[in-house]
Amino acid sequence: MSKRRAEGTRIRGWLTQVLAWFVIVAVVLVLAVAVLVPRLAGARPYTILTDSMRPGMPPGTLVVVKPIDAQDIRIGMVVTYQLESGKPAVVTHRVVGQGYDAKGRLVFRTQGDANKVADAKTVRPVQIVGARWYHVRQLGRVTNVIESSQRQMAVTIVAVGLLGYAAAMILGAMRDRWKTPDEPKEPVK
Repeated sequence: MSKRRAEGTRIRGWLTQVLAWFVIVAVVLVLAVAVLVPRLAGARPYTILTDSMRPGMPPGTLVVVKPIDAQDIRIGMVVTYQLESGKPAVVTHRVVGQGYDAKGRLVFRTQGDANKVADAKTVRPVQIVGARWYHVRQLGRVTNVIESSQRQMAVTIVAVGLLGYAAAMILGAMRDRWKTPDEPKEPVK
């Protein structure tokens, strides 16, 4: 094999490893942001599905929501709340007002950033799932592809795959170190 060809093979190998590590780091970051960090912090990830929170959180944005005490909610905060208490359907909107209803109970007025008027119904503290902790544009599209029941399996498969790849890389490097050098070849005359 010519020296130039060997060098090209070495560069391709190096570029392949760089690309592989880039993909691994990207997958780990996505999993950490979308699944691991929320789970460890007691937060929940949701995906923005409509245009109501444009431009800051367009459809496809992953919003991670941490539980919050109703007394700590302030005007300007973004909260996720159940449309009906105890039902799974939720909305993520900004708090634009707070007050008390006719029975003296605390209520919040919410509005989507892109909406011209506030939501028709007020939100009671029991409906509030939490306040926005952080959000990542477009990441919600990725998490929506996988159903929540499949998400845990996907995380496990990816984690095992990444660990297997890392083990293979380490074993390969160890094997190369322990390999005995080839006998020197006689020069061609």
